[in-house]
Amino acid sequence: MLKLSRRAFGALALAGAAAFATDASAADKIRVGLLSLTSHSPSIIAEGKGYFGEQDLEVEFISFQAAQPMAVAIASGDVDFGMTAISGGLISLADKGVIKIIGGALQETPDVEGQKILVSKAAHDDGVTTPAGLKGRSFGITTTGSSFHYMAHKIADKEGFPRSEIHVKPLQKVPAVIASLKSGQIDAWSIVPNIAGGLTKGPEVIEIGKIADYIDNYQVTTVFTSTKNAEEKKDLVKRFLAGLSKGIADYNAAFVDKTMSEDDTAAIVAMVHKYVYNDQPLDKAAPRIRAGAMRINEGAALSLASVEDQLEWFKSEGLAPETATMDKLVDTSFVETR
Repeated sequence: MLKLSRRAFGALALAGAAAFATDASAADKIRVGLLSLTSHSPSIIAEGKGYFGEQDLEVEFISFQAAQPMAVAIASGDVDFGMTAISGGLISLADKGVIKIIGGALQETPDVEGQKILVSKAAHDDGVTTPAGLKGRSFGITTTGSSFHYMAHKIADKEGFPRSEIHVKPLQKVPAVIASLKSGQIDAWSIVPNIAGGLTKGPEVIEIGKIADYIDNYQVTTVFTSTKNAEEKKDLVKRFLAGLSKGIADYNAAFVDKTMSEDDTAAIVAMVHKYVYNDQPLDKAAPRIRAGAMRINEGAALSLASVEDQLEWFKSEGLAPETATMDKLVDTSFVETR
């Protein structure tokens, strides 16, 4: 029989304990896509408050200026999870079998002020005082097939004029759209209320309507990942959604329902400020972060009806393959669907 000295036994025991501690503490590293918008706060909150850490996840945030590049990064494996609007690129990648929507995020709800329809002062002075007046006018979007493009066409549909009569202008980045609207280079745009509120405080931009009057229960943004993650790393996806869901609950409590204490809300604002409006001092950015937040679905619940409506619009405009289907686009196994 092999006999170990006390010293050798102790050394082995310490080595085993160290190995166990290393395995137990090793977190899965994930990269999460962000846009510099308050609606992306849940991921930031989940990281800042340790909710991802509770799920043994170590997060690196990757910043983007528009939804479509984020979808491409998810498909390529450069980013693991994203939370932004459905784009034509995302649908095309889902049709190819490389990306899946796994949950819902920002949604228009009757109890909360939603996205606003804005016009430049020049357009307003020229008679564009309601969305019906957008016939023949220019409308700023980031990219062709973006959520802004979808909203512009839904306005045209409900107002009864051809989609071609609202002239969408791709400007690639949200800051470029804002600058073009304020200077009168484009006539109109639609955006979440915290950004809209900041713009309409000045003399250059005027609100003329709201998107909720044109799209029912609009699922503005969704949560998505690669098909490989959804199929082969289900536990990782579930842990990400568990951490994110706690971030969503805090976001709604702080910014939408306002049931969180002022001290706790201020702490969350400071977390968010690291990534949103971080070109401004905290005291200047804080009111913009707090103002006009829209509800994000608890537990990342997903409106399938809204996603299907968006899918059909993309296909009708030739911005997504005719072969694209809801089964290819959405994995319904992770969250509650409506």
